[in-house]
Amino acid sequence: MFERYFQLKAHNTTVRKEVIGGVTTFLTMAYIIFVNPSILAQAGMDQGAVFVATCLASAVGCLIMGLYANYPIALAPGMGLNAFFTYSVVLGMHYTWEQALGAVFLSGIIFILISIFKIREWIINAIPNSLKLGIAAGIGLFLAMIALQNAGIIVKNPATAVGLGDLSSPSALYGLLGFFVICALSYLNVTGAVMIGILFIAVLSMIFGQNHFAGIVSAPPSIAPTFMAMDVEGAFQLSMISVVFAFLFVDLFDTSGTLLGVGQRGGLLDKEGKLPRLKKALLADSSATAIGAALGTSSTTSYIESASGVAAGGRTGLTAVVVAVLFLISLFFSPLADSIPSYATAGALLYVAVLMTSSLAKVNWDDITDAAPVLIAAFSMPLTHSIADGIALSFVSYAIIKVLSGQYKQVNIATYVLAILFICKFVVFA
Repeated sequence: MFERYFQLKAHNTTVRKEVIGGVTTFLTMAYIIFVNPSILAQAGMDQGAVFVATCLASAVGCLIMGLYANYPIALAPGMGLNAFFTYSVVLGMHYTWEQALGAVFLSGIIFILISIFKIREWIINAIPNSLKLGIAAGIGLFLAMIALQNAGIIVKNPATAVGLGDLSSPSALYGLLGFFVICALSYLNVTGAVMIGILFIAVLSMIFGQNHFAGIVSAPPSIAPTFMAMDVEGAFQLSMISVVFAFLFVDLFDTSGTLLGVGQRGGLLDKEGKLPRLKKALLADSSATAIGAALGTSSTTSYIESASGVAAGGRTGLTAVVVAVLFLISLFFSPLADSIPSYATAGALLYVAVLMTSSLAKVNWDDITDAAPVLIAAFSMPLTHSIADGIALSFVSYAIIKVLSGQYKQVNIATYVLAILFICKFVVFA
């Protein structure tokens, strides 16, 4: 049955290899079942319901990717997108979490339409590569700021806006230690380095009496507080356009980059360097985002950690199906998730921030017309606490600098249109 459906022999793999690949992928990304509820709970959402929504959205996304697209790529609520959801849209812009879920749902529907009508290529080609790099780095720095704040390492300062916190406090010490442990384990190629680091800090803080132990296994919490709670009508406000666009934009490029990166690692690309069945893979990702919003979580996206499962031998959708099964089993470990304090996940956030900020290494720093917008994108996101504002400022600065430097022909029409719309957002609709 597995051979007929997943074409194992054609992909030079076996059921055993696929299972090992699935387990490996799950271990490298399972930290999301601890981190996502912790972040979204700060937006006022029920943490237990978000835990269930996270596991279910991940499982559904993996099943669609595995059974429909037949790729060894796992999905889960995206890092960065969940932080934008909580800290920018809800806490920063003062929308309700129901409206934020509505914006996520709309972005998923638009993503589905883009995938069906093959508009994806036009959008991706329309965005300058330097801005893609800057936006990725900006999200990384945004995560770093949140991680440092959650651990109490960075605190509010009336004179300088932010300042150094008390590094002798337990939260700061545990946050830094968790980050150091994860980095060391990652360097040593230890599978599940991030999850091990999170659990290590949680257990260590319990031993010293600074954290409670809620248990390990129980029946899953109720998903009722978040299920179908999205306010789609409220997300249709004019001021929410940039929010929907930010969710869509980040998810689209994150997914495209992950699909090509994992495809290349697993030898899944064709002779032209393209991914066969790309439309199916994009539909799987976009559908998971819409379904995840209905369940009660931020945007669900393809995970680059899938590359670890591919390296372990995974080549077909059976790998993703194994990951889905493991996420469903995780539903019964909600007490363990409740035992994870925010400072235990701060190290994981900071580690992911390092990975995302590494995109700055690919920037052409010799061309100031490319480098300046990159820096604006990278620094405006953490300083404004908004991925949407960072994206907008990067487009506006890119278009204006290119025009003033006489390189207006290098800018395509789509970039100009977006820049004008963002200027209107800041000036007219502010």
